[in-house]
Amino acid sequence: MEKIKAIFVKDGKWWVAYTDDIPGAMTQGKTIEEAEKNLLEVIKELGDFKDVSGIIREKSIDLKKALA
Repeated sequence: MEKIKAIFVKDGKWWVAYTDDIPGAMTQGKTIEEAEKNLLEVIKELGDFKDVSGIIREKSIDLKKALA
Protein backbone atom coordinates (compact mmCIF):
# COMPACT_ATOMS: atom_id res chain seq x y z
CA MET A 1 0.00 0.00 0.00
CA GLU A 2 1.65 3.22 -1.13
CA LYS A 3 -1.02 5.72 -0.12
CA ILE A 4 -3.69 5.86 2.54
CA LYS A 5 -6.55 8.23 3.15
CA ALA A 6 -5.90 10.20 6.34
CA ILE A 7 -8.63 12.20 8.08
CA PHE A 8 -7.84 15.30 10.17
CA VAL A 9 -10.47 16.73 12.52
CA LYS A 10 -10.09 19.85 14.67
CA ASP A 11 -11.11 19.11 18.29
CA GLY A 12 -10.65 22.17 20.46
CA LYS A 13 -6.95 23.06 20.41
CA TRP A 14 -5.95 19.70 18.92
CA TRP A 15 -5.99 18.09 15.48
CA VAL A 16 -7.05 14.44 15.58
CA ALA A 17 -5.63 12.29 12.78
CA TYR A 18 -6.73 8.79 11.81
CA THR A 19 -7.14 6.45 8.90
CA ASP A 20 -9.72 3.73 8.30
CA ASP A 21 -7.17 1.99 6.06
CA ILE A 22 -5.14 0.77 9.07
CA PRO A 23 -7.11 -0.36 12.15
CA GLY A 24 -5.96 1.38 15.32
CA ALA A 25 -4.08 4.19 13.58
CA MET A 26 -5.19 7.32 15.45
CA THR A 27 -3.31 10.18 17.08
CA GLN A 28 -3.37 13.93 17.60
CA GLY A 29 -1.19 17.01 17.36
CA LYS A 30 -1.27 20.73 18.05
CA THR A 31 -1.03 21.39 14.30
CA ILE A 32 -2.07 19.41 11.23
CA GLU A 33 1.61 18.92 10.43
CA GLU A 34 2.31 17.51 13.89
CA ALA A 35 -0.77 15.25 13.68
CA GLU A 36 0.38 13.96 10.28
CA LYS A 37 3.90 13.26 11.60
CA ASN A 38 2.42 11.46 14.63
CA LEU A 39 0.08 9.41 12.42
CA LEU A 40 3.02 8.24 10.30
CA GLU A 41 4.82 7.19 13.49
CA VAL A 42 1.74 5.29 14.72
CA ILE A 43 1.43 3.49 11.38
CA LYS A 44 5.09 2.49 11.57
CA GLU A 45 4.63 1.21 15.14
CA LEU A 46 1.53 -0.77 14.17
CA GLY A 47 3.44 -2.26 11.27
CA ASP A 48 6.01 -3.59 13.71
CA PHE A 49 3.31 -5.73 15.35
CA LYS A 50 1.92 -7.36 12.19
CA ASP A 51 2.26 -11.08 11.78
CA VAL A 52 2.87 -12.87 8.48
CA SER A 53 -0.83 -12.90 7.61
CA GLY A 54 -0.98 -9.11 7.84
CA ILE A 55 -3.33 -9.16 10.85
CA ILE A 56 -2.41 -6.81 13.67
CA ARG A 57 -1.83 -8.77 16.86
CA GLU A 58 -2.84 -7.77 20.35
CA LYS A 59 -0.02 -6.85 22.68
CA SER A 60 -0.09 -6.26 26.43
CA ILE A 61 1.92 -3.33 27.71
CA ASP A 62 3.03 -2.45 31.25
CA LEU A 63 0.99 0.62 32.19
CA LYS A 64 3.25 1.39 35.17
CA LYS A 65 6.26 1.58 32.84
CA ALA A 66 4.38 3.80 30.41
CA LEU A 67 3.40 6.24 33.15
CA ALA A 68 6.80 6.25 34.92
